[in-house]
Amino acid sequence: MDIVNSDQDSYLLRGVSSSKEDVHKAVDLLDKGLYPKAFCKIVPDYLSNDPDYCLVMHADGAGTKSSLAYVYWRETSDLSVWRGIAQDAIVMNTDDLICVGACDNILLSSTIGRNKHRIPGEVISEIILGNQLFTDKMRRYGINITLTGGETADVGDLVSTIIVDSTVCARMKRDDVIDNSRISPGDVIVGLSSYGKAIYEDEYNGGIGSNGLTAARHDLFSSVIGNRYPESYNNQIPKELSYTGSKMPEEIEPKTGISYGKLLLSPTRSYAPVIKEVLSKHRKNVNGIIHCSGGGQTKILNFVEGVCVVKNNLFPVPPLFEALMDSSRNNIKQMYKVYNMGHRMELYLNEVVASDVCEISDSYGIEARIIGRVEASKKTSVRLITQYGDFLYEK
Repeated sequence: MDIVNSDQDSYLLRGVSSSKEDVHKAVDLLDKGLYPKAFCKIVPDYLSNDPDYCLVMHADGAGTKSSLAYVYWRETSDLSVWRGIAQDAIVMNTDDLICVGACDNILLSSTIGRNKHRIPGEVISEIILGNQLFTDKMRRYGINITLTGGETADVGDLVSTIIVDSTVCARMKRDDVIDNSRISPGDVIVGLSSYGKAIYEDEYNGGIGSNGLTAARHDLFSSVIGNRYPESYNNQIPKELSYTGSKMPEEIEPKTGISYGKLLLSPTRSYAPVIKEVLSKHRKNVNGIIHCSGGGQTKILNFVEGVCVVKNNLFPVPPLFEALMDSSRNNIKQMYKVYNMGHRMELYLNEVVASDVCEISDSYGIEARIIGRVEASKKTSVRLITQYGDFLYEK
């Protein structure tokens, strides 16, 4: 396996950031809400002024994954990939909400910005249908998400293809909030795998979710794609970092038998059914929940102080991420910040309930395991003991 071990961060050179330090700095002085260490900002229940309740609101989207969907659709004429983009935009929101314990009665609004010259109405119809199909599926597992409409804006002067975002809101009891300030030495960490096939998924999931797609598509796919679809990327990216791989979207990844395009476009897995059942049985023993999205395996650094989070029993790196390793311009340590590398949801909890939590997840077809522990430390840090080396990240 040929890994580039340069200190240069090609992710930054492509105009994106895995940890968004500038964004965190920009909001550093803003009010952090009722629970500053909670995964989402939580505010008082201004709707009814009930002191026992609070409101949670969050906004996110499918990110640059929609650009890959555009390329795949143009290459294959497969409109169904847009349903996956709709799911991506929803799950990147709902699975942040579940980290604070809000697993039901969620309101969702969708926002689409498109270039009408390249994105016709039939694509918009597929995205809207995707919203409905996914929320119908989640409802069968007790996750009620109500679609409240949204906005489709024609912004061709700003957007080359399309961007798909959502906003969610939920009302919950304050006593039910999962507040990461409770994470402490002695907790074990249960990770829920990001790849494979959950019982509520239609096909194998490559596991990437909706993070790192800028790096993934440029590292993996051939310059043929960039030349054929120049609208699919920012031409300010250095040429040596633009579509530098050797693959085509329809080329088959040998271990899974699935095309690289389909693997990267696997709809972002929702863990909501699993987390809802876990919290219904063990809420008081769950001290924190982290969605390993932007920042990958270092995401936890935003929510803890004075501990070292040791992850020494990670999942094997799945085939899609192995392929990205082979073609990546980032070193392996950086890749664990860009991608989830095998698990995208982790629970910090009392060890006495860990085995039952794993069994609950396994019952949904999602492999779970104790991946590590929390230790006291003078410096806030994450230590990853992986099959490729021992990596330390400090706050």
